[in-house]
Amino acid sequence: MADELKIIATTKEDKYKELIPQLKALLETEEDLIANMANVCAALKQSFNFWWVGFYLIKNNQLVLGPFQGPVACTRINYGKGVCGKSWELNKTLIVPNVDEFEGHIACSSLSKSEIVIPIKDKNNTIIGVLDIDSEFLNHFNETDEMFLKQILQFIFK
Repeated sequence: MADELKIIATTKEDKYKELIPQLKALLETEEDLIANMANVCAALKQSFNFWWVGFYLIKNNQLVLGPFQGPVACTRINYGKGVCGKSWELNKTLIVPNVDEFEGHIACSSLSKSEIVIPIKDKNNTIIGVLDIDSEFLNHFNETDEMFLKQILQFIFK
C-alpha cells in the first residue's frame, strides 16, 4: 500500500468505492487496533473532508474518546446521552440530519450540523464503541454512508 490515498471520484458513492480497497490493503497487514482506527479516521477525513471523524470506545460504562481527526472533542459520553450514547443504547446506526433538532444532542462543536453514529461490535456481537462522524452541513449523511462505513468497520473489527 502506498503512503497516500488516491481518490479522484467526485460522487460520495464513487469515493467510497475507491477508498475501500485502498483501506482494506492498508489495514489487512496491521493488527494494532489503535493504529487501524487512526488510519481510518485520517482516510475518511482526507477523502470526504468531514468536520470530525472519530471513535469512542466503551470503558467503565462510558464512551471514551479514541483516535479521531478534527477539532478537540468531548472526552467522555454517558450511556444514552447525545447521539453517540443513544446509538449505543439503541444498538443501531443513527443518522441525524440536523443535530439541533436531536433531543439531548451534546454540542462538542457548535459548527457540527449533521451526524452519523454507527455502533461497533466485536466478534461476539457485543457493542464495544461507536464510530462518530460530524459534518458542518445539514443533511450530509444517508444510507450510502452507513452501508460503506459498516464495510470499513469490518476491516478493523473482524
